[in-house]
Amino acid sequence: MAITLIVGALAVVFDTTIVSVALNDLATELDAPLSTTQWVSAGYLLAVFVAIPLAGWAQSRLGGRRLWIAALGVFLLGSILSAVAWDATSLIAFRVVQGVAGGIMMPLMATLLMQATRGRNIGKVMAIITVPTALGPILGPVLGGLILQLADWRWLFFVNIPFCVVGGWLAWRNLPNDRPAADRPRARARLDVVGLLLLCPGFAALVFGLSQVEGSAGFAGAKVLIPLISGLALVAGFTAWALTRSTGALVNVRLFRHRAVSSSSTLLFLGGISLFGSMMLLPLYFQQVRGEDALGAGLLLIPQGVGALLARSLAGKYTDRLGPRGVAFAAFVFVAVATVPFAFVTAGTSEVLLMAALFVRGIALGAAMIAPMGAAYVGLKHEEIPDASILTRVAQQIGGAVGIAVLAVILQHSTGDAHTPAALADGFGTAFWWSAACTTAAVPLCLFLPRLPDPAVPGSAEEAEAAAKV
Repeated sequence: MAITLIVGALAVVFDTTIVSVALNDLATELDAPLSTTQWVSAGYLLAVFVAIPLAGWAQSRLGGRRLWIAALGVFLLGSILSAVAWDATSLIAFRVVQGVAGGIMMPLMATLLMQATRGRNIGKVMAIITVPTALGPILGPVLGGLILQLADWRWLFFVNIPFCVVGGWLAWRNLPNDRPAADRPRARARLDVVGLLLLCPGFAALVFGLSQVEGSAGFAGAKVLIPLISGLALVAGFTAWALTRSTGALVNVRLFRHRAVSSSSTLLFLGGISLFGSMMLLPLYFQQVRGEDALGAGLLLIPQGVGALLARSLAGKYTDRLGPRGVAFAAFVFVAVATVPFAFVTAGTSEVLLMAALFVRGIALGAAMIAPMGAAYVGLKHEEIPDASILTRVAQQIGGAVGIAVLAVILQHSTGDAHTPAALADGFGTAFWWSAACTTAAVPLCLFLPRLPDPAVPGSAEEAEAAAKV
């Protein structure tokens, strides 16, 4: 079951990391300004945020297997359409189709595996779930660079086809048929239309506002403040609406009453700042200060991805043995420590030293994601798991958007008057200091995580039996 889900999820993760290194080339090939082609990634991200809250409702209507196969089919369609796009506008539209499918698939993957194990071996399950996100940063930029050097840009999207086809076939064969019975009452089967109209546009407005942070105005510009304030108002309105409903809300925000869910979401938010913010800073440093091209920058980032991949089994093992609290505490400390060397970077800093720091940072980042993600499910009932998957996924993604926006503004202010590699390196050093500070802020919050995960999700015998069937 895990292998089946990983194959399909790799299409989503590779697609995101491959396209991220190709925006300049797409601007040239499609004869469009970079300000337009950036929406190839931004439009995808917005669609992901709109779709994530729908994952729980859609699973209750269709069942996990049918929803997974349907989402893979939509992603395949979006990939083919993106590959045959005729201009920047059509490519952006087809990337939105991909984003809708990707937004459903990533939380659904965590939900299906966690429900199948009934909350046992949380660390091991999280280690499995993070395989795609660990492989993406390793292989995605390198694969994207190779495709752009050896073939047409359209192969950036054709490469998704085998993952989608094989993933769909494996899902049809291996995933259990958990389609809800027609005569079984389903509290969440009816779509919360009011919640949908509040939450999905709210998330989209927040991400859109953060994506507009640039220039000297930073967060003070109208094009940033208006969508940010609107998004916050919509999300607050959804929260108030959801709290008035005992059942049937699009996302069960009452789960934040569980300390494990609230503390995990906060840590994943801060972890998203560290992870996605550095994914923006590091390639720019290698390209602008060290003069590397897209492929060279991708190769230099491999040690961090390898470290994250190697950390999975150890982090999962010790999360189950010692509990997520200790693992997360140590992981966030090491992420901060391994970020500090980049605060002292110069134009001539040894690449061997930087790659060693990236390797350590990758190990720590892998553990820093696995432990809080696993902790969020401790003590939850079977039917609460989809909402926990949505809440933690949104927290991490919002943290990533915040991290990219904040560090981009800091970098712009730090390098605004820099014209030499040494001056640029100083500006990047300032941005890395801020990244290390955000990571350090997460360390004391790790103490709010549970010590040890429960051996199983609590519930009645009937609930346990139903979970076993899934």
